[in-house]
Amino acid sequence: MQKHDIKVSKTARYFQLGERSDQIKEIWFVLHGYGQLASSFLNKFDVLNDGQKLVIAPEGLHRFYWEGFSGKVVASWMTKEDRQADISDYIEYLDAVYREVVPTADVRIRLLGFSQGTATACRWAVLGKAKFNELILWSGAFPDDVDYVNNTSLLNTLNIKLLVGDEDQFFAMQQVVDHKEAIEAKGVKVELITFDGEHKIYDEPLVSII
Repeated sequence: MQKHDIKVSKTARYFQLGERSDQIKEIWFVLHGYGQLASSFLNKFDVLNDGQKLVIAPEGLHRFYWEGFSGKVVASWMTKEDRQADISDYIEYLDAVYREVVPTADVRIRLLGFSQGTATACRWAVLGKAKFNELILWSGAFPDDVDYVNNTSLLNTLNIKLLVGDEDQFFAMQQVVDHKEAIEAKGVKVELITFDGEHKIYDEPLVSII
């Protein structure tokens, strides 16, 4: 058996909160978690819609039925099957969204990844062509496949914040602390922020990091 790869064009989508104008001072790119859609995920960021912020929610390229064969449609960023091709594809796609959205004017760019989207955000920040001022990892982990040691200078310019709820059902607090320390041992600075809550986006901690 021989495996062959072929590049094809694909229609992808992203959703926008706020209007593009000269009044925009910040652009947020927010990456959803596994089994979500960008449109519903974007609703969690209504608190940022103040006329000076533009929030962009790209959607994972893999859509599927949450219940197997019918019902709710959701999306994910990748699976373990042919993962390197998936990573390459979504970084190319995210860079294209960035080029379309970010103006030449000087604006602050924040990148937020939630759950599975945290790994996507880390890889995009390191492997993509887009430039960010801040990297916010919410209820997720740093992926093991990023070369942190040789990218410490880049990562330490991103003002990295790691947010996790004290009742997160997927990450025990000690696990999060150990993970943070392991990344910092590679030379990457990380600010850990905890909040009251579960594996969700909440308004109060979101506003607190603005």
